[in-house]
Amino acid sequence: MRSPYPSSPSAPARVLEPIASTKLQPPRGRRLMARDALLARMLEARRKRCVVVQGPAGSGKTSTLVAWRQALLSLDFDVAWLSLAAEDDELTRFFDCLLASLAEVDPALVGETARLLGRDSEESAVEHWVITLVQSIAARPRELVLMVDDLQHLEDPRIFQALQWLLDYAPAQLHLVLGSRSALPLSLARLRAQGALQEFDLRDLRFSAEESERFLREQLGNIAQRDAQLLHELTDGWVAGLQLFAVDLKAKQGAGFARVQVRDPQAFATYFEREVLGHLAPDDLALLTRAAGCNRFCASLCAALTGQPHAVAHMAARLSHLDSESLFISQVRSHDRESWYRVHPLLREVLLTHLAALPEPERRALHGTAWRWFDAHGHIDEAVRHAVQAGDAQAAADLVESIAPSLLARGALSQLAGLVHRLPAEQVRQRIGLRLLLANLQLYARNLDALEQSLREMEADPAAMDARQQYRLTLLRGGLALQRDDTNAVLAIQAALEAIPDDADAYALAGRGHVLAWMHMNRGEFERARAVLADSAARGVGLGRLLVGRCLEGMSYALEGRMTEAEHRLREALQEAESDPLVDVGVACVAAGLLSDTLYESNELEAAARLIEPRIELLERTSIPDAVVRALVVLAHAHWLGGRRLEGLATLERLEDYGSRQHLDRVLSHALLLRLRWHLRQGETPQAQELLDRLVALGERHVGGGRGAAGEIRGNVLRARVEMCLHWNDFGAALDLLRPAAAHAEATGRGRRAASLQLQIALAERGLGHADAARQHLLQALRLGHRLGLMRCLLDLSPDVPQVLQTALDAGALDPVLGFYAQRLLAAAQQTQQRAQPARPAAGDGSALDSISEREREVLALVAQAMPNKKIARVLGVTPHTVKWHLRKIYGKLGVAERDEAVARMRDLETREFPRPS
Repeated sequence: MRSPYPSSPSAPARVLEPIASTKLQPPRGRRLMARDALLARMLEARRKRCVVVQGPAGSGKTSTLVAWRQALLSLDFDVAWLSLAAEDDELTRFFDCLLASLAEVDPALVGETARLLGRDSEESAVEHWVITLVQSIAARPRELVLMVDDLQHLEDPRIFQALQWLLDYAPAQLHLVLGSRSALPLSLARLRAQGALQEFDLRDLRFSAEESERFLREQLGNIAQRDAQLLHELTDGWVAGLQLFAVDLKAKQGAGFARVQVRDPQAFATYFEREVLGHLAPDDLALLTRAAGCNRFCASLCAALTGQPHAVAHMAARLSHLDSESLFISQVRSHDRESWYRVHPLLREVLLTHLAALPEPERRALHGTAWRWFDAHGHIDEAVRHAVQAGDAQAAADLVESIAPSLLARGALSQLAGLVHRLPAEQVRQRIGLRLLLANLQLYARNLDALEQSLREMEADPAAMDARQQYRLTLLRGGLALQRDDTNAVLAIQAALEAIPDDADAYALAGRGHVLAWMHMNRGEFERARAVLADSAARGVGLGRLLVGRCLEGMSYALEGRMTEAEHRLREALQEAESDPLVDVGVACVAAGLLSDTLYESNELEAAARLIEPRIELLERTSIPDAVVRALVVLAHAHWLGGRRLEGLATLERLEDYGSRQHLDRVLSHALLLRLRWHLRQGETPQAQELLDRLVALGERHVGGGRGAAGEIRGNVLRARVEMCLHWNDFGAALDLLRPAAAHAEATGRGRRAASLQLQIALAERGLGHADAARQHLLQALRLGHRLGLMRCLLDLSPDVPQVLQTALDAGALDPVLGFYAQRLLAAAQQTQQRAQPARPAAGDGSALDSISEREREVLALVAQAMPNKKIARVLGVTPHTVKWHLRKIYGKLGVAERDEAVARMRDLETREFPRPS
């Protein structure tokens, strides 16, 4: 049985060129004469939101764009270029191309968006890609023109929806130029009405009589005015027709031309076939016919296609000659050492009919030669395409599987997805290695239901897999369990995960370490978790996976309560992840989510909020549930304690929604517990009781679930019961719950939880009047908290904590070290209290108006247009949750309860402050 990812130690390393650099550079436009009037009109449109250049093949559309690009560069505009082809008609592939084009201008523009690609292809995810890109462009002050040519090759409606969002959300400094042979399925009416759109079509691209004569003189050196006028009439100023006649006249050395109209591609093909190809040297015709099967070609490739692999120098001379003598082959720029060429699209269509006339075995042999050449030169994407066209689907699949380890190690899964997409579906179904690759991509995209189905199908036929494939299947099952927050599922396959094959690659080594370490730490086995991670790191995994391991190590320290060590490792991981563009965005999100927990614990509330707020969308889409729950709990706390109660509640709603949507009961239990605590702080006991009932029902689903996620859910139920007991002054019942819980926390090494439980015991003993017992448990909590560097987990337990600390200080019950620690806790509590007053409606009309921020005004203006929250979110490039936050803040500031009232109140305030002139 073949290995799922074959590799040969002796084989030369191949580097995938995901996007051919020739797509990112315009073809040379040196032969197109200057058209001053047209260029002046285009320069006038340089600051339009969108410019559309539409014209049939051969109308000079691309050459006109090239000339305009040069003029824009001279005016200090940044210009990105992208030439599209039929193989780019797939959503992720299109975005890869688009980002590669923008990266030519500034790689920093695309880093964040590139890391999101392929994770999720739902509409909201694609819109998020666009929004992330737009935000990066908006943060850059320079004028940027994005030229996308040959859009007629695209049909995927999702691509055009993404382009529509890009147009709708584009910042002022971004200008989109779209070139196409056909009309674009975009909604441009609004831009047209706003004067933000400029359109050029065949009427603009067509040569005038004077331009036609000037063009012919430039090409031929001399031509009678009468002949120039006649050719203009025969072509109606169509550039390709004029080029064709010029080629024909040069070949015939002025002997005359056929007086037929050449005004469209069909007439071009007929004339070219009869008058030009018929006079072309047979060797040159054979060369161009074979080269036409490739989107681009060079001397070395052409030598292979013509069966002369050693005649590269001779072939280079022939291509150079054809380039200089013909108007239908031109050199295209690239980043490599090869001189690349392409055939004019109209000529290529003619030549492809010649290619199609060849016997099928000969055509397949040509594509076979092409894929081998592209493979040998590291252009795997084109190699795969030609292997499929050669009818050698097995070779195409081999190519994809051979490059898979490199792409997996780099985290370049969107590129891998593009390659798999090129393969015939039947080939993917027949090969277990490709099915495993597809399952990896489903895990990457968080398509967990589809992944479950894929795993079940493969698990049903274990005989079809060798040992390495079976292990990779087990690893995918572990990855699914991690995303579903199911520690018991990992425990069930622990032995299989530990039995890693001797020849396992770095990807498998790292994945095994991450899944097992996650399970161990959630079961309280922290040292064992770190030992697994250290073993994986020692075996040499890639940087991205090494940083994931460091994040998990930091998480293990945080769960233990060792916050200083956790912060050190997480800061280091975040810094390295953000500084390396090749590291997957999920790594930085995991690091940030976990780091926020340590910042919050040390009372750095605003720093934690600043770290998390810009990453909320990314966190939910790319991170493990542990990072998401910690980040959103921290953000909710930071808002609440900072006096931003509405934002805190909205964040809590978001966490609850995330847990419900992803069927993550542990996440949901954290959201319900925090909401219950806040209701009790505000004296809202019935609401708190309702939440306790929901938590109890949730816990009953996990009775007997052991340690891990199920144990944490039951722990949250216990903590909720304790909160209710303390609220009702039922201190005896609280102690009955707290004592075994504290003993368990200490036995399992969960220091932060143990410190909190000891302090709650002290509060309960104090409530019963047991002063000595209360003091002893307070001392235990403070000793543990001081050793671990804890603050917020103690202060958040009860509003009575500061009073208990002050009483202990006044009584001289604390030694100097613990006394100093208690004073620090009191200072932190006082600092929080000073900013904890929730925002109140402004007293006067003027102050109410002043309190409305610019962003809140934007939201209200869109509400006044009867837009729903989702539409407002799209327009502003934020999430519906953020819109909800803004609306709640607006209601509070204006003293209203719903949308229409807010709009009416705002209009009333504006009318009073800025009365209309009488």
